[in-house]
Amino acid sequence: MKKYYVYDTTLRDGAQREGISFSVSDKIEIVQLLDALGIDYIEGGWPGSNPKDIEFFDRLKDLSLKHAKVSAFGSTRHANKDVEADDNVKALLEAKTPVVTIVGKSWDFHVTQALGTTLEENLHMIADTVAYLKAKGLEVIYDAEHFFDGFFNNPDYALQTIRVAADNGADTVVLCDTNGGTLPLDVKKVIEAVKKEIDVPLGIHAHNDCGMGDANSIIALQSGAVHVQGTINGYGERCGNADLCCIIPNMYFKLNIKKFKPQLKELTRISKVVAELANMIPLDGQPYVGRNAFTHKGGIHVDAVVKHARTYEHANPEEVGNKRRILVSELSGKSSILSKARDDEIQLIKNYPEAREVLQAIKKMEHEGYQFEGAEGSFELLIWKTLKTYNPLFKLEGFRVILDKERRGNDLYIEATVKLKVGERSVHTVAEGNGPVNALDNALRKALEEIYPEIKNIKLVDYKVRVLDGKDGTGAKVRVLITSQNGNKRWGTVGVSENLIEASWVALVDSIEYGLLCKRNPAVDDFKKAISDITWEEEYIDKNEHLLDNSGKF
Repeated sequence: MKKYYVYDTTLRDGAQREGISFSVSDKIEIVQLLDALGIDYIEGGWPGSNPKDIEFFDRLKDLSLKHAKVSAFGSTRHANKDVEADDNVKALLEAKTPVVTIVGKSWDFHVTQALGTTLEENLHMIADTVAYLKAKGLEVIYDAEHFFDGFFNNPDYALQTIRVAADNGADTVVLCDTNGGTLPLDVKKVIEAVKKEIDVPLGIHAHNDCGMGDANSIIALQSGAVHVQGTINGYGERCGNADLCCIIPNMYFKLNIKKFKPQLKELTRISKVVAELANMIPLDGQPYVGRNAFTHKGGIHVDAVVKHARTYEHANPEEVGNKRRILVSELSGKSSILSKARDDEIQLIKNYPEAREVLQAIKKMEHEGYQFEGAEGSFELLIWKTLKTYNPLFKLEGFRVILDKERRGNDLYIEATVKLKVGERSVHTVAEGNGPVNALDNALRKALEEIYPEIKNIKLVDYKVRVLDGKDGTGAKVRVLITSQNGNKRWGTVGVSENLIEASWVALVDSIEYGLLCKRNPAVDDFKKAISDITWEEEYIDKNEHLLDNSGKF
C-alpha cells in the first residue's frame, strides 16, 4: 500500500504572509497542534537566519512529539565555497533536527540571474550539500525551486538538477511551483515526465498566485506524488500557499487516502487556533473549515438538506469538526424555520442543566466579538462561574493609567494604579511599566503577590490585539488575546472592548485568575462534553408542525 506524507510549512512559508509574525511561543504551540493532527513533517524555519528561529530550535530540543518530524530549512551551499565551511549548512546541523530541507535552483534563468553563477556550479552546489548532510545521518528533502518554470524553459537542465539531488541521496524530491503560475494539467504532464527520470519519492509544493495551489497539489497526488506541502489556512507570501485545511480532507474524502482519520475532527478547531495565533481573521468561505462551508440559506436548498444532507453537501461537516448552519432570512422557506426551531430546542444532558446558561452566555459574548479559540482559560472560567465553583480571588475597585510625555522629553512615563478588594482587605498599589498593559500587569501582581505568592510563576508570554471592525477607525472594538504560562502549562485568555486598555485588563485578569484557580477547581471535561452533546428535538418539532403560525413561530 502506497504511503503518503504531509509536510507543513506554516512556520516558515506561512509566516512570510504580510501581517503575520509568530512569536517563539506561537511556533511551539503550532508544532504541538500539528503533531496532534498527525502531520508527518513540520518545517520549523531557517536556523541561524534570525534570533527568533535560533531560540525556537533551541526550545524544540526539549519538546517531545508523538508523530511529526521537525525539519530545519536552508539552501544549498554558496557558489564557489566548501560545503563544510558554509554558514547556512552549519546552522542546519546546529539545529539538530532529524530532517533537513534543502532548496536549490532548477530554473537556468534563476541560476544565472539570481545566483549569478554557472549552470555547472549550481549542480555541484546541489550535489555537495545533499551528499554532505546525508553523510551526517540526516533525512534530506530536496525542494526543487521554480521547477515547473525551469522545466518549460529548459527541461534538460531542470531534470539534471533533480537527478543530481537524487543520485547524492535525497530521500524525497519536491517539485516547487514557486511563482504559482502553473495549471493543473501542466503539473500532471511534468510529474509524469519526471517519474520516468528518477525513482525517488516525489513531492509537490504549490503556491496560489493563479488560484491553483490546492488543485495543483491534488492533481500531483493523482499523478504519482506521495509527498504534499502546504500551510494551515493557505498562509504564505503574495497570494499564499496550498491550503492544508483543504488538501487534507480532499485526500481523505476524494482520493480515499485514509490519513488523519481519527484526528480529522480537530481540523476546524486547529484552523481557527492558528488564525488566532497569526492574528488573522478566519475566512468564512474557506472550504471544509470555514463558517459558511456547510451553511444553507435558500429555501429550496434547506428543504432538500433537511430531508437528506447529501443533497447539498459533498462531505459530512462533523467529520472535519465543523457544523451545519441553517439561516433564516427573506430567502427562507418553511423548512428553514423548522430546522432553526430544532436548533433552538436544545435538549441538554440532565446532569448539567447549567449548560444552557453557558451556551447562551457564549452566544452573547461571541456576538460582542469574543472568540474562545486559543482562549481556553477564559472559557473554563466561564464554566466555573456558571457551575458556581468559582470564588473570585479579588474584586476590582478601580484602576488608573497615567501616560506622561513632556513636550521636550523623549521618554514616555507610564504608571498604573490598581485598587482591589481581597477578602476583607483593601489593597492599593502603584507600578510603572514599558506600556499601559505592562504597567497594569505589574501593579496587579504587586497587589496580589503577598497573598498569592505562586503568582510569581505565572508568566505572560504573548499579547495580541485585533481590530474587529476597521471602519470605526480609532473607536473600533478590539479583541485582545493573552497567552500565559506556568511551567509546562499554557493557556490563553480574551477580552473585548472599544477601549484597548479595558479589553487588555479583562484578558489580563482572566489570565491571572485562571493561573491561580486552575488547581482549585474540579475538572470540567464532562461538562464540556455535555455542551457538545446537544441534540435536536426532531420528534417534537415534526409532531407539532401544525402549530407553526405564519411567521414560523410556535
